[in-house]
Amino acid sequence: MAELVAGSEPVMCALRAARELDLDSWCIGAGLIRGLVWDHLHGFEEPSLCADVDLVFYCPDGPGRMQERSIEQALSAMTPGLQWDAVNQAGVHRWLQPRSPGHVIPAFNSLADGIASWPETATCVGVTLNAMDEIGVIAPHGLSDLFDMVVRWNPARVSRTIYEERAAEKRWTARWPRVKVLPC
Repeated sequence: MAELVAGSEPVMCALRAARELDLDSWCIGAGLIRGLVWDHLHGFEEPSLCADVDLVFYCPDGPGRMQERSIEQALSAMTPGLQWDAVNQAGVHRWLQPRSPGHVIPAFNSLADGIASWPETATCVGVTLNAMDEIGVIAPHGLSDLFDMVVRWNPARVSRTIYEERAAEKRWTARWPRVKVLPC
């Protein structure tokens, strides 16, 4: 995984920018990383377009959405052309609960705890870059689903209905035909 990330200049550029923020606990994950792996496994020369770069961090004392917007602005200034989405995993439960009636969403205790709750297990992967340019991988559910190209519902955060809506909306198999989207 680290070798694949290191070989992608766009991902490394994003990681270097994120590292500059000097956050205690952070990673880049979700679509950018999933797309990198699936593009590689499909033999695509041209990387898939990614709507945004997901930077997630864990700061239990953070002021919330204002801090996230400030981080996005700083990253955008460092990397013109990249759209950033910064989310403090320590506060996610506050805005997810109203969207998931009947589905209890507890506060997360760490960055890995938040990543472990993402809607599909293949996407529950983040990468980070330390001061010595070493790539770290956070994969609470392992890397099997990502590298086996299996999209599987993770019930930790979203309902079956939301998973099914996401699967229909994302249309992963249109870009990556070898991907297997499993029903709930």
